[in-house]
Amino acid sequence: MKTQFLDYQDGDTVLEAYVAYEESDQQKPLVLVAHDWTGRRELACKAADELARRGYVGFALDVYGKGVFGKDGDTEGNAALMEPFASDRQLLRRRVKAALVAGRNIPQADASRVAAMGFCFGGMSVLELARSGADVAGVVSVHGILAPGDVDNEEVRASVLCLHGHDDPMAPPEQVLAFETEMSDAGADWQIHVYGGTVHAFTNPAANNPDFGTVYNERAARRAWQSLYNFLDEIFADS
Repeated sequence: MKTQFLDYQDGDTVLEAYVAYEESDQQKPLVLVAHDWTGRRELACKAADELARRGYVGFALDVYGKGVFGKDGDTEGNAALMEPFASDRQLLRRRVKAALVAGRNIPQADASRVAAMGFCFGGMSVLELARSGADVAGVVSVHGILAPGDVDNEEVRASVLCLHGHDDPMAPPEQVLAFETEMSDAGADWQIHVYGGTVHAFTNPAANNPDFGTVYNERAARRAWQSLYNFLDEIFADS
């Protein structure tokens, strides 16, 4: 496996991606990985590695800026990093689109076959990519924030998959229902897989804060990854 850090920009802001792929004479589908509210750290980079082992170019993108990271357990600090993008969805869309352009320019990536996935805040990020009308095959929100911002949506061209814990306090049932209605009204190809007895951050082995509603769930994580692989197989078979 080849891995590298790659600088790219959104305007004057320097961003740093982590890229992983298996060497090959053929270009591979590109999968962007959007990080949680702590920044482009271990969870996103490991996901990029896992995607590379599955035959994709994994591109762990950076929303915050090169060298800007939060910390596990620092809810106030992480919230402060996320808030400017959660409250300004146009800014968030621009950041993710900058990653899309950078990823498509990687020589090993097939620029015509692209998907995006994201954890928590990253789930919000890739859903905004879909809402922006980006020309990607699909997006996957993994225990993501489903509520939209206050900006208008473009045509949703991507297939959408949400992998969600039923007891997630950051995306309660009424938010899930509102999202389903939003996607249906948009005429999108969407699906939601809901895991019972499961809260927020269920794929993150470092999550262990029941009071905050973030707990790792190995069984739900395994099921979610399998659903993600099935989704990628389907959308890239059709592209």
